[in-house]
Amino acid sequence: MKILHTADWHLGKRLQQFNRIDEQCQVLDEIVNIAEKEAVDLVLIAGDLFDTFNPITEAIELFYRTLHRLSNSGERAVVAIAGNHDSAQRIEAPHPLAAACGIILCGNPDTRIPPFTLDTGLEVSKSKPGFVEIKLPNFNYPVRIILTPYANEVTFKKYLGKEHPQDQLRQLLSRRWDSLVKEYCDNKGVNLLMAHLYFMSRNAPAPEESEDGRSILYQGGAQAIFVEDLPKQIQYTALGHLHRPQEIPANKPVVYSGSPLSYSFSEADQKKQVEIIEVVPGTLVSRKTVPLKKGRKLTKQRFEDLDGAVSWLEDHPNTFVELTMVTDSYLGAKEKKRLHKAHKGIITIIPELRVSPEHKGPKESIDLSKDLKSLFIEYFKYRKGQAPNAELLEILDEIIHSEQ
Repeated sequence: MKILHTADWHLGKRLQQFNRIDEQCQVLDEIVNIAEKEAVDLVLIAGDLFDTFNPITEAIELFYRTLHRLSNSGERAVVAIAGNHDSAQRIEAPHPLAAACGIILCGNPDTRIPPFTLDTGLEVSKSKPGFVEIKLPNFNYPVRIILTPYANEVTFKKYLGKEHPQDQLRQLLSRRWDSLVKEYCDNKGVNLLMAHLYFMSRNAPAPEESEDGRSILYQGGAQAIFVEDLPKQIQYTALGHLHRPQEIPANKPVVYSGSPLSYSFSEADQKKQVEIIEVVPGTLVSRKTVPLKKGRKLTKQRFEDLDGAVSWLEDHPNTFVELTMVTDSYLGAKEKKRLHKAHKGIITIIPELRVSPEHKGPKESIDLSKDLKSLFIEYFKYRKGQAPNAELLEILDEIIHSEQ
């Protein structure tokens, strides 16, 4: 059985003023082509399908269109869960129509998928809140998936902790997973777990998360789950939430597939990919990664001269750039205009001024009898090692006059 694992599509997400829906179309088309080329039998999408609870129309249409293509008219099963950016109700709403194409949508930890059978031979044969067993065409053994979409800790305890409300989330989840595994997951089928949570090893540093990930490790969110709490019968754990592809050390693969595009500059120059796994009952999985090449790359660049920056920008048009300029004085409007003319994807320009050593020491005293403009000029020289330019002083004059 061949399985494709992806996550964190964040459809509809922007990068400041830039709409990235065209890039998302391209990279999802690439994922569909990989599924076809690899002859995948099952696709797992581990949450954060959209970027907001109320995504734009283009994002919704792209999501449904992509799932329909991935399902290959019911020949291939597609299973998607909600992440912390998703509305559980929105994700589950189209399930009756989606099921007709072999698409399974799970928004809540206690969602029960109604059993169904398609003419293709694809069948949901067993179902329980947080669990589904699927029979795929051309296979004489089923695949079992424990489904754990994102919920905050209060909601999780509502679903899982009625008998043990004092327990921590990881204890509640471990007990639920063990119960499902004991009932359904023998070695006569493929056993998987898919979750949108923050996993780590009990005795290891926490895995990396991008600054734009809007961490779910906050008060009222969901605490980190230890890989040691995963049932031993689970052959592969497909995770979403962290945008950098990574594997959490464990006895069996516990994998974040990562996002298909870089969504913040903390992900600059990251390689993006999907996971392809091959598995049969009762054995270790075989894994490989397939790189994703579509979409504009995010990169951080630092230059000490304007001409060098302009040359690089003109040579790399298909990028988004965080540009640091090392200069002797602040960039003026003319210089900034030249940079933006050379490249349409500059997100921010960070000035880095060269400061002479003699300007680094503290001033002995401040003469408060001086006017505001003189004090500002002295302070600027003290902090920056040079006088403010005329453009900055004009802005200061406007502020002073408006206050007066």
